[in-house]
Amino acid sequence: MTTETMNNGAPSTAAPGSGSGMNGNRTRAALRVVAAAAKQIAVLAVAIVMLYPILWMIASSLRPQSEIFTNMGLVVTNPVWENYAAGWHALSYPFGRYILNSLIIVVFAIVGNILTCAMAAYAFARLNFRFRGVLFGFMLLMLMVPIHVIVIPQYIMWNSLHLINTFVPLILPKFLATDGFFTFLFYQFLRELPRDLDEAAKLDGAGHIRIFFQVLLPLMKPAIGTCAVFTFIWTWNDFFSQLLYLTKPDMATVPIALRTFIDAQSQSNYGPMFAMSVVSLIPLFLVFTFGQKYLVQGIATTGGK
Repeated sequence: MTTETMNNGAPSTAAPGSGSGMNGNRTRAALRVVAAAAKQIAVLAVAIVMLYPILWMIASSLRPQSEIFTNMGLVVTNPVWENYAAGWHALSYPFGRYILNSLIIVVFAIVGNILTCAMAAYAFARLNFRFRGVLFGFMLLMLMVPIHVIVIPQYIMWNSLHLINTFVPLILPKFLATDGFFTFLFYQFLRELPRDLDEAAKLDGAGHIRIFFQVLLPLMKPAIGTCAVFTFIWTWNDFFSQLLYLTKPDMATVPIALRTFIDAQSQSNYGPMFAMSVVSLIPLFLVFTFGQKYLVQGIATTGGK
């Protein structure tokens, strides 16, 4: 028998274990798909549990009074849009008045925090002056001091200046870099920016004001966005400070109005109250939706290396 005959007549056999290897790859791929699907389902279930109170409040704002606490579902068959009209005019002033008051405080608080906290951070990060370390330590110490420790001296001070029932006690401190958290946030961001930028600007004849406003501040957009989003959320939801300094109905903000709404509705008409609660959430939702990009960038770039 020739070699050619032997080669042509020999039965072809597959490599040992090749079939089992392909089956193993398919099994592992299927397991990865199942694991990913299970992970997504678990995340979705947790999200539904966390969002259920908000979704239930939105659904309850469209229900009649008799169905609010008897129906825990999220489906509204016959929406009662009159709850929004009733809630808008339920208090001494239209609810838009309280939204405007909150917006005034929020806008000035954002401008004040961004401007003064960034300037204070520039001083700590770029300038050399006496007692810089001590002052920086005091700034960090303010992060650990509860507001209840200083609220009484502050109230006495503003009351002696006859500024109660004005927006000044809620706005002026923001222009004095009193929020140490944002000062530290800007400080961490400035540490990541190279000092060569400052040196190049000084060679061109720029002083500290031009370096800060024309060179460094445009590069701090992620930190500015983070400061703006957090300031908006915290100020918009602030109830304690606004209740302390604003006692006149025409000066009330959204949190105070919602609390007053409960007091005013002696018959416990929760539908209009939930409707105005939904209205108060719309600005928060919009700010977080459009500002989350800067929020993520700001947190990622100020964490340090």
